[in-house]
Amino acid sequence: MDSVFRTDRGRVRLHNEDSGGVFVHASGSRLAIVADGMGGHNAGDVASQMAVEAIQSQWMQVKKIDDANQAERWLREAINESNEKVFSHANCSPECSGMGTTLVVALCTDRFCTIANIGDSRCYLFNEDGFVQLTEDHSLVNELVKSGEITKEEAEYHPRKNILTRALGTASEVTADFHTVMFEQGDALLLCSDGLSNKLAQQEMQQIMEASLPLEEKADSFIQTANQKGGEDNITLVILEYSAGLGNG
Repeated sequence: MDSVFRTDRGRVRLHNEDSGGVFVHASGSRLAIVADGMGGHNAGDVASQMAVEAIQSQWMQVKKIDDANQAERWLREAINESNEKVFSHANCSPECSGMGTTLVVALCTDRFCTIANIGDSRCYLFNEDGFVQLTEDHSLVNELVKSGEITKEEAEYHPRKNILTRALGTASEVTADFHTVMFEQGDALLLCSDGLSNKLAQQEMQQIMEASLPLEEKADSFIQTANQKGGEDNITLVILEYSAGLGNG
């Protein structure tokens, strides 16, 4: 399995409030995380970094995960513990009051990937059938789209696009959505913050994923394109690609 992680401040923001990474387990399985923090001053980067570090720490201690049910149970427990840590820190630190973060996590073995998400950071699947968004945004505009009040096209430019209906660390309990997909030779996952998905149409993302380029160059192309289109937000992404041999890359 090959992977690449990239994060970029963008062209406008003074700080990068995104966090993430790809963490390799002793078994060879990988855990990919993208978190987009929010909050006053620099509290957003505190929230996203705390969330990532809490889940990473638990990942390094877990025994081998053999099936999707086990993966989902572990992810749910890890996310709940991470939520408790971020929420507690926000309540104990006035400068971090109200902070929170989105979260999208992919736990990938040599047979399957289980994905969990909270907020509007996304996971896409690229395979022989095309390029599809697996996760659903927990946002106000997505609720308006689902209720038929606005179209998907109108949602792209809606003035309240940044309002989330779910985030990690903003309440004592949090609910994530889960998806599991079979992972086969040549398949790939793209995890990203909205700094990428707000700037590139899904078709543009697919074209980059289809390109005959090394993963590092695809990741750089995503960052460069988002910045060329304005780069108003932090941009973070992970690409995971199934290739022969789980342990390589």
